[in-house]
Amino acid sequence: MSIEDIRSEIDRIDKELVELINKRAECAAEIGKLKDASTESIFAPEREMQVLSKVLSLNRGPLSDKTISAIYREIISACRALEKPITVAYLGPAGSYTHIASIQRFGDSTDFVPVETIPDVFNSVERREANYGVVPVENSTEGIVSHTLDMFLISDLRICAEIFAPISHNLLSAGDDISQIKRVYSMPQAIAQCRNWLRTHLPGVEVLEVSSTAKAARMCEGYPSSAAVASSLAAREYGLNIIAEGIEDNPHNRTRFLVVGYSKPSPSGRDKTSIVFSVPHKSGSLYRALSVFDSEQINMTMIESRPTKQMPWEYVFFIDIQGHEKDESVQRALSKLAEHTLFVRVLGSYPEAE
Repeated sequence: MSIEDIRSEIDRIDKELVELINKRAECAAEIGKLKDASTESIFAPEREMQVLSKVLSLNRGPLSDKTISAIYREIISACRALEKPITVAYLGPAGSYTHIASIQRFGDSTDFVPVETIPDVFNSVERREANYGVVPVENSTEGIVSHTLDMFLISDLRICAEIFAPISHNLLSAGDDISQIKRVYSMPQAIAQCRNWLRTHLPGVEVLEVSSTAKAARMCEGYPSSAAVASSLAAREYGLNIIAEGIEDNPHNRTRFLVVGYSKPSPSGRDKTSIVFSVPHKSGSLYRALSVFDSEQINMTMIESRPTKQMPWEYVFFIDIQGHEKDESVQRALSKLAEHTLFVRVLGSYPEAE
């Protein structure tokens, strides 16, 4: 075939693709009308995961599964917006890693609203200013984000989904000469994740903590002697140069984010359940509480303790287990857990992220 013939075939396929995508969108819009009548949530992560799994099972290349996933995330996002536009609050400002994770999960056809703090994310959803919120909860090298866990002790929001996002830090500046840099801004976790690189390449340079990586980037606008540890999205957002890429000390650095809201995803077949509880001040209390999961052969993927902030040396425990709260084995385990705890609360069941 000639180049002209191949291009004609591409034009024909494009025409067919546009028609099919719009037909899919029409179906989504009809579903949206039915959901309005049934008060079912527009964001259904379990259904979206099933759709994506089926699509990937059909992929025979040459496009990779990662590429197909990215394309379908945007198709799903656009179709979801036709059902009903949704608003997502995230820990900002624009260009933060939470912003990147929000786009990764909800797609560009979403109204994203940056807020200043993690409590602000929760408050935006509680006041119905946003349908969902996205917050960081755990980093693979620096551990738990305590502010997020603490919010679940005073909020009735549930976890609706989780996001795992690779975190690649960059050194950004309005200038283009690393020797000009006199100070570096970033959030504490990002600074910790790049500690060795900063010590090696910017010895003696003042490192200052701010509330987010994107705020750090915004503070560097117009100041060639200042730099920020932040994302490439932040560089584009604030017109900064990328002085150095991939400066994180651990190349496998990832952060887990949570989507919070009021919806309750149905079982997907591969789920995670988050729980918070406290136990009496007695020998073996925690052991007896956790043993209920072993008795039901349920895998626990995370445990973290936090002070209650009511009485000195009293703690609550946050755990993640594999399974959905509607699974029979999980229901039995939760019933047994209640017998060994002062209180227990399910924070949400949701599809496990890849």
